Amino acid sequence: MGSALDDLIALLDLEALEVNLFRGVSPDEDRQRVFGGQVAGQALVAAGRTVPDDRPVHSLHAYFLRPGDPTVPIVYEVDRIRDGRSFCTRRVVAIQHGRAIFNLQASFHVAEPGLDHQVAAPDVPSAESLPTLRGRLEPYRERYGEAFGRWIDRPRPIDMRTVGELSWFDPTPREPCQDVWIRADGVLPDDPMLHACVVVYASDFTILDTATLPHGFNFYDNRLMMASLDHAMWFHQPFRADDWLLYHQHSPIAHGARGLAEGSIFTRDGRLAVTVMQEGLLRPVDPSRAAH
Repeated sequence: MGSALDDLIALLDLEALEVNLFRGVSPDEDRQRVFGGQVAGQALVAAGRTVPDDRPVHSLHAYFLRPGDPTVPIVYEVDRIRDGRSFCTRRVVAIQHGRAIFNLQASFHVAEPGLDHQVAAPDVPSAESLPTLRGRLEPYRERYGEAFGRWIDRPRPIDMRTVGELSWFDPTPREPCQDVWIRADGVLPDDPMLHACVVVYASDFTILDTATLPHGFNFYDNRLMMASLDHAMWFHQPFRADDWLLYHQHSPIAHGARGLAEGSIFTRDGRLAVTVMQEGLLRPVDPSRAAH
């Protein structure tokens, strides 16, 4: 049996059906809908399969249109919008049951010299000094029961280590900021596109949670409906997704049943590798109406 990371690599290895047409599957997990990071990562794989290797991705902009059905494959249709001297642009539509569930545009750019500056990475404890996610959750095993225990024990392809206390079980309002170290839990092949797609996959795990931190919601709270609406990423410098990356996240605003969050992903040595923006649905739920 392979590792969870092997399963993720297989998940991102789409089947080519025809020119510009690819098919992906979902993991065999108990989910009501497809994880947003999965469909975004697979869509970028589809786009990258139609671009020369000398043009790494530099940006993507995506919309989550409908919840994905994890029980059936997803078909990815690529539109080769433009091939220029320095840039390639692709549009990808993810389709299930004859309807679009996700739309992505990505741009790829030949490496060029130019101006160079960046903000500094935050000063936080090292990843190695922090407990694993399982270590953080273990004290809650008996409180939340057998199903929660199985969820804790499930192998994960991404090792995530939170700086400070997890907010999931503590509803105390706090500043809308968090820092999480992330890396692939194993060694990846030397394929820059695969490393980019793994970070796309991982980028959707925690970012929207940042917008809930000032409002006292927790992991098992049923007072809030949450869903990713759109997702954008800019890739600035080379990185490896199997080395530690610091995901610095903050939320400038939540209003009108939507929340906005921004993330900066730094390499271990402090280089700003990726910028992430996401807006998500944060719709308060009336428990009396939800029961009917």
